[in-house]
Amino acid sequence: MPTENNYRAQVLFDLGATPAEVTELLAYNENIFHSPNLANSNFPLESAPHITDWQRYHQEAEDVGVFTVLSSALVQFQFPIRAGISENENYRAVTRKGQFTDGMAEATGLKLEKPEELQLLIHPTLAGEIPILITGCRADFISLVQALTKRNEPVAISDSMGATAVGGFNNWERIRHYRKQWEVDQEKPVTEADWQAEFQRLIPQKHLYQDFFIILSHGNYSAVVAEDLGLEEAEWLRLSLTIRIEHECCHYFTKRVFGSMRNNMLDELIADYQGIVVANNGIYRADWFLRFVGLEEFPHYREGGRLENYRGNPPLSDGALRILQALVKQAAENLELFNANHIAELTTNENQGQLITVLTSCTLEELAAAKGAVLEEIWQSRTYRSDIANLKLH
Repeated sequence: MPTENNYRAQVLFDLGATPAEVTELLAYNENIFHSPNLANSNFPLESAPHITDWQRYHQEAEDVGVFTVLSSALVQFQFPIRAGISENENYRAVTRKGQFTDGMAEATGLKLEKPEELQLLIHPTLAGEIPILITGCRADFISLVQALTKRNEPVAISDSMGATAVGGFNNWERIRHYRKQWEVDQEKPVTEADWQAEFQRLIPQKHLYQDFFIILSHGNYSAVVAEDLGLEEAEWLRLSLTIRIEHECCHYFTKRVFGSMRNNMLDELIADYQGIVVANNGIYRADWFLRFVGLEEFPHYREGGRLENYRGNPPLSDGALRILQALVKQAAENLELFNANHIAELTTNENQGQLITVLTSCTLEELAAAKGAVLEEIWQSRTYRSDIANLKLH
């Protein structure tokens, strides 16, 4: 077994894991982030191509409203939330082949309780600008998540979910916009066969038609109430929105820079770190994070905390899950200590981006071990995933 895995296994054994649980957790905590090539990169990065089209939506919305613009642009907005609709032939023709909804009886439109309160932001991040949709109420957040990520099916949405990142979204309006410009650029009239040939060339170029955006709701972050944090309700709602935005933007950063964005506790630790420090003037609060995931009274786990949403596939056994909880607690506390020791240097965009890079170079075992010595050594050396085996692990 490689040196790195021996070290990780020893961390797990020290927490009381059985050999079978060690095997489970080594697989669950495997680091799959790609090593980035950041030699010539400066943060923030240049925005992805889809931002141009979303900026157009944003501008159009100033005159007619966000809901009206998106009802025309995003085909899922043209269908209701209804059980079985994803298997309807017309729905599949529209969402998979880009057909128009003219004359389709099923296309009765997405219903929101407060459509006039739907907001569209173009938000700056370390990985470039990103579109963010903010709903006017919880019911509308659920409707948008169901429409845009669940194929308009009435799938249950967890109460602890207040935001979701939507990646790889096929935007047929962008394809139509591309087609119009392509036709203008041709020297002679084009046929449908000409377009189909061009469309086949377009398909591999996913950046030209696939979008990444975020859907957010107002409300308490991770279903935690203000009183639990000793805050006034209005202040906590304001902070909750900031944490949600920055949490999801961090997922976007890891997806764009490192090629991965998972339902995994390492990803959640990193993303919540970013959300908390932006909301809390650069200071990380491990106690906030542990409450968000249900571990505020460790070793007791509070049912309904977010951690249970990241049990893995296949799900971790009950024993392995208890060890994971211990890893998460120790990693969060080590991260708080690191943040306190380096807070002055973590104020620049460059160092914020470098820290996310360093965190994605670690596993939960490495972050949890030795009072943060591994994290500190990686930070000082800026040694990333491909070279981590060469570190002297303490």
